Amino acid sequence: MIHLGKIEPVGIREIWPNEASDFTPWLLAHPGYLSEALGIDVELVQRESGVGPYAVDLIGKDLTNATTLIVENQLGRTDHSHLGQLITYAANTDAVTVVWVARTFTDEHRQAVDYLNDLSGDSGKGFFYAVEVSAIRIGDSLPAPRFTVVAAPNEFHATEAEAVRNAI
Repeated sequence: MIHLGKIEPVGIREIWPNEASDFTPWLLAHPGYLSEALGIDVELVQRESGVGPYAVDLIGKDLTNATTLIVENQLGRTDHSHLGQLITYAANTDAVTVVWVARTFTDEHRQAVDYLNDLSGDSGKGFFYAVEVSAIRIGDSLPAPRFTVVAAPNEFHATEAEAVRNAI
């Protein structure tokens, strides 16, 4: 008989108690997890990069699309404050690939990310991602991070929008 383990959730605050001092440096050192989830090659180069009097959590490159990439982290439920920060950072860094990582996305904030992607269409001027972060383990194993994309650029919408524009 085959014995199998059971996947169990692990509270992300057990792994990363503090977003700024624990999670952000960890993600900077382990961009492969984000690359795998997004399906693009990610290079993270700096944390807490200055944007006027503010600081974006992570800045780097989307190597797949040859664009500037920013990441805004939130180890809680999404809120309007972080959405505003995300847009402000994107506008002031000329980031084209914009990633919002949070424990949980509300339907409204996931829809906001979809809306931003819809505005970008097929222009290549914006790739917005909403990514939920969690952690799991099997039995007594080490915890493992899990990144789940809940909103991303939509190729179908871009193709349809281009067809409509060409028909007008």
